[in-house]
Amino acid sequence: MTQGVLIFAFNNEETDYLAMAEWSAHNVRRHLNLPTSVVTNARYTGTAFDHVIHADAESGGTRYFEDYNSTVTWHNAGRVDAYRLTPYDQTIVLDADYVVASNNLKRLMNADQDFLCHRIAFDLAGQTDMRGLNTFGQYDMPMWWATVMMFRRSNTAQYIFDSMQMVRDNWQHYRDLYNIDRATYRNDFALSIALGIVSGHTMKVDEIPWALPSVMPNTKLSRNLDADSYMIEYTDIEQKLKRMGFEGLDFHAMGKKHLGDIVETDRRTRLSNSSH
Repeated sequence: MTQGVLIFAFNNEETDYLAMAEWSAHNVRRHLNLPTSVVTNARYTGTAFDHVIHADAESGGTRYFEDYNSTVTWHNAGRVDAYRLTPYDQTIVLDADYVVASNNLKRLMNADQDFLCHRIAFDLAGQTDMRGLNTFGQYDMPMWWATVMMFRRSNTAQYIFDSMQMVRDNWQHYRDLYNIDRATYRNDFALSIALGIVSGHTMKVDEIPWALPSVMPNTKLSRNLDADSYMIEYTDIEQKLKRMGFEGLDFHAMGKKHLGDIVETDRRTRLSNSSH
């Protein structure tokens, strides 16, 4: 049975997601010893990926990013094709801005379930009330995160992705049904609705058995000298500047600019080393 990681990487006006995916592939190889494939519409001539799968960018609308202070096109609507596009029998789908800094995800490959994802995300800085992010719509429906998904080729996984596609293709209907005020399509919303449908609306869903650490857009992210050691800076409720370091912890960088700076610094270092 083949196993691997799949990352979707469609650049927009501000973020080089393909560079993030390439950087992530190196981390996946170091920590998980798994091949990585990328789905992109960009030309790629590097060697970080085992497969480069070309697909059209499908926009879910636009989104304002606080760290850029700008609104950008969000090419996120193609994630529903993961089941069809993956070259693996068992796949971990990762957001390009998910940082792999440990071998923790290997545990998912040994799980008995056919599909797993995160139910709860939390702010590493502890400053954000996540209740509004861990639910969606007027009725505060439980939200599952599409940031990390593990699936095997199975009827269950195919039903989930087919249902996600149905939600995407009929997004206005489901916005109205769940009273979602944001017009922008989100994979997290589509996944959550799909899991409700496939579970028979019992909400009995298999989950990744730990919460999703998240670095929020208003938190400064930097990396220390060690490859897997990071620092966040933020202002607490008393307007005091706080710093916190952590090492060997996977996390979701919800602000793209700071992660992009880390990726670019690494790229320049690799180029400099290869020229000597």
